[in-house]
Amino acid sequence: MRTYATAQQTGTDPVQCDATAVHTAPSGARAYVLLDGIGRSQGIREWTRTAARQVARAASRRGDAEAGLRHVYNRCAAERAVHGSGPKAAAVVVVTAPGKPTTIAWCGDSRAYSIRHGVAHQLTADHNLRRVYPPCTVFPEGGNRNRITSCLGSTATDQDVMNVYGHPAIEATTCHADTHRLVLASDGAYEPHTDAGRDLASELVGLPGEAARAFTASAVHRAAATTRALDPNRAYADNATVLVADIRP
Repeated sequence: MRTYATAQQTGTDPVQCDATAVHTAPSGARAYVLLDGIGRSQGIREWTRTAARQVARAASRRGDAEAGLRHVYNRCAAERAVHGSGPKAAAVVVVTAPGKPTTIAWCGDSRAYSIRHGVAHQLTADHNLRRVYPPCTVFPEGGNRNRITSCLGSTATDQDVMNVYGHPAIEATTCHADTHRLVLASDGAYEPHTDAGRDLASELVGLPGEAARAFTASAVHRAAATTRALDPNRAYADNATVLVADIRP
């Protein structure tokens, strides 16, 4: 039985520019990837889809999320240095490998969660201005969470980003290789739920396909309802994409 599934909703945007990819290497290492394209055009849509597949292949073949993401990040940066700017995307990658800890790497604000025993644990830390300037008494909202501070397609090095924002261009971590539900989500998928104070674990129940479809559909509904409540003439919902995988060591 297939143990993972993805689901997408375009929301009110004209084009779906999120993308997911899954690739399994001969070693048994499997990479799960989610990219959130920056902008809304057919060109960005196609680039993001291609880049997601490239990251998934690179990460699974190396058996490591950070090594795979860095390989594609550096290649894109080299191309942009020669040919100029191009499409960009927030990226999150998770690699599971037999007998090894699960590795996670990211740049941007797409997230990875692990759900264990009915509790959702966020595995990533957003690369955005909200992280750089967290909420405080003077500025209760903190920095603009929609301004990301790192992304795939940038030419900035780890040190470049560290000098300006206090974190590297790519971050990585690991988690225990035990049984859990892995969730990768674009900001358009998780923000409506977290803004509403919803428990993400309770929003992601059932088989992977059922959970993914319900999660994205309710995200778009909540986002549109929230903006409509502020302005009856405006209902906005971002692209919402999620990948749900049940991981068993």
